[in-house]
Amino acid sequence: MSYGAANLDDDGAGSKSTLASAVYHQLRADLLDGVLEAESKLRVEWAVSRYGAGASPVREALNRLASEGLLGRHDQRGFFIMPVSASELEELTRTRCWLEERALRESIAHGTAEWEEQVVLALHRLGRASRLSPHNPSSLDPDWEKLHRIFHRVLISACRSHWLVGFCDQLSDHAHRYRQMANDGESMQRDDLGEHRLIAECALDGDADGAVEALVNHYQLTAAMCLERFRQGEESKAAAGKAERARG
Repeated sequence: MSYGAANLDDDGAGSKSTLASAVYHQLRADLLDGVLEAESKLRVEWAVSRYGAGASPVREALNRLASEGLLGRHDQRGFFIMPVSASELEELTRTRCWLEERALRESIAHGTAEWEEQVVLALHRLGRASRLSPHNPSSLDPDWEKLHRIFHRVLISACRSHWLVGFCDQLSDHAHRYRQMANDGESMQRDDLGEHRLIAECALDGDADGAVEALVNHYQLTAAMCLERFRQGEESKAAAGKAERARG
């Protein structure tokens, strides 16, 4: 399978940086959406074939993703997709709550009328979107995902630190990866709009403590659902191994 970058080449109209950027965005989306298997090797030759670009822009894209922590790198042995684990998710959630608490408190303290309008608009748009894909009820709708990301970004956008927002964005990316991997119809039975509305209402009322509590509870509930999927997966593997040994 070849992606959109295939119509560009190193010697054609597209520059190497344009090719590298195209590969970066396509591969990044695949990593975050759980399309590629965790812990597997990611060879340059394979990426060249899949994304339709030359080795040089592919390596540039892989190095960029490694710098963001979405890929790992073995000395002299190339790249690999970062593994996922319950302990990593717990640490990720804990750190995300720490950073976004500070960002949200700062946004509430320094929020303007324009910021308030953006929060209201982001919540309204999120509420009108369908969380589940109409084509696959067991997966999240990409449009909802985009609006969900915008809502959380707007909440902290008045914190007066692009560094803090950037760190929060990076953690959000990693959390998205876990959410996609743990996705199923049953785990999504929750009042997500109610959770987002509570965060927004507290923030708009200037209730920083209430907003932070609602935000942390929101993230921790998501993490708990993901951890439950990890537990179920481990139990399934154990049962399969037991059955295999019994047959042997």
